[in-house]
Amino acid sequence: MSQFFQIHPENPQARLVREAVDIIRAGGVVVYPTDSAYALGCHIGDKSALDRIRRIRKLDARHNFTLVCRDLSEIASYAKVDNAAYRLLKHSTPGPYTFILRATSEVPKRLMHPKRKTVGLRVPENPIALALLADLGEPLMSVTLIMPGEEYPLIDPYDIRQVLEHDVDLVIDGGYCGMEATTVVDLADEVPMVLRAGKGDTAPFEN
Repeated sequence: MSQFFQIHPENPQARLVREAVDIIRAGGVVVYPTDSAYALGCHIGDKSALDRIRRIRKLDARHNFTLVCRDLSEIASYAKVDNAAYRLLKHSTPGPYTFILRATSEVPKRLMHPKRKTVGLRVPENPIALALLADLGEPLMSVTLIMPGEEYPLIDPYDIRQVLEHDVDLVIDGGYCGMEATTVVDLADEVPMVLRAGKGDTAPFEN
């Protein structure tokens, strides 16, 4: 049975944030709000938690997970960022974007694209997500909470709890946070490529 925390969407309670991070560090899978939709998250190094998320979402080994980071400097620890990419990232973070970049050796191999050695990274503009990341001190391994066969993410924390109460360790109710996926931009090569148009404005990445 999952726990259920109601965390204030603008002023997250520090005690509940700490308890949520303790659950993540102990190998838990959590549902948490972002600036685009609710997401599933777990500790970056936890293979069993990763496998649980794969089962919940019915994802194959080719699916790219995203590392959700606190800020731009944390992205630079996990991805190779040249000057042109840095300028685009600085303009667009925090915000509803996922960036595909070449991974550094800090990224576990199971999170990289097997051929391109890339990884997805993002910095969300959501106080609860940022509070979790600040307390955790490292990125969250994450995917959007879209159930198998569904087109859109789950948006109501009470519905999420009902659907996933035996599959996750914690559901964080952070209020309504939307149902539009992030805009995905590939910055791994010289020319940026928009792979998915979502909540984030695509104009900065189009020539």
